[in-house]
Amino acid sequence: MLDFYRGKRVFVTGHTGFKGSWLCSVLLLAGAEVTGYALPPAEQSLYRIIGLGQRMRSIEGDVRDLEAFRRAFEAAKPEIVFHLAAQPIVRESYRDPVGTYSTNVMGTVHILECICGSGYVRSFLNVTTDKVYENRQWQWGYRESDVLNGFDPYSNSKSCSELVTDSYRRSFFSDGSVAISTARAGNVIGGGDFAADRLIPDCIRAVRENRPVPIRNPGSVRPYQHVLEPLSAYLLIAQRQYEDGNLSGSYNVGPESTGCVTAQALVELFCRSWGESACWEACGANGPHEDAVLKLESSKIRAVLGWKPRWTIERAVAETVAWTKAWLSGENAEVCMGKQIAAYFHT
Repeated sequence: MLDFYRGKRVFVTGHTGFKGSWLCSVLLLAGAEVTGYALPPAEQSLYRIIGLGQRMRSIEGDVRDLEAFRRAFEAAKPEIVFHLAAQPIVRESYRDPVGTYSTNVMGTVHILECICGSGYVRSFLNVTTDKVYENRQWQWGYRESDVLNGFDPYSNSKSCSELVTDSYRRSFFSDGSVAISTARAGNVIGGGDFAADRLIPDCIRAVRENRPVPIRNPGSVRPYQHVLEPLSAYLLIAQRQYEDGNLSGSYNVGPESTGCVTAQALVELFCRSWGESACWEACGANGPHEDAVLKLESSKIRAVLGWKPRWTIERAVAETVAWTKAWLSGENAEVCMGKQIAAYFHT
């Protein structure tokens, strides 16, 4: 799969974020010509730690600024586009719903506007979330045909982004000139995630400060997976629809059923992997609504594209801990990432 990207012009929005930094690292190792467009990275970020900006064309900008975005896009003339730029935190969406909707909805509109009539884009993938579905707290996974109606402003804005993408696909790309898909992935973990209000980063902050890991909702169930799992799916979707536009559509990207675990189970895995007397405590939700159960049914991408997850949740946690401890001990984080990427794609 990675050989396909050698020499391809690839544009990634949100490249300074956690997921975007991992994606660009994979693309660079594959030999792609990568351009990124995103807000400046956080002071403590994977992007800065691995010096990603020195190894690719990096443009700082806001996807809500259509003219600035258009200039960057036209300069890059990409063949393949991955749209990851977003306000991705549920709790932040309650604090700033306007900013969340304007980034997640209008940012999608702007990138699709730039693709319209470009003449050089062949494949576009909009990365959304498993939270786009109307969550009825089912114990079985949601399918791509289920109703889109996320509850909170973040989830709902991503539902809207899905609808915008589908509308543009039917209204402006019905001739098949550009293959367009959306990918709905579950919760990801991996080395270099420092975001607030995410479980594994909360774990790392807690153990570094020698205090118990706080868990707001120990019984909540999510489809956890290592970040390389959805990235491999994104790369495969973009490649296969580039080669055959009939494969465009919407795809769930989730782990095996054993990867759908409670927050408590995930933290217990982390504590065992970390060692050093790591422990946890329930701290009470004390916050806005969060769904108790969320699972994905990913049989479509397995049947249509042949994708399947490679790492168990146990290995995903172990690789995350290994990267973090290597970084904390002063080892070269970029080299550690490269080893994990090679191990994953050559499994």
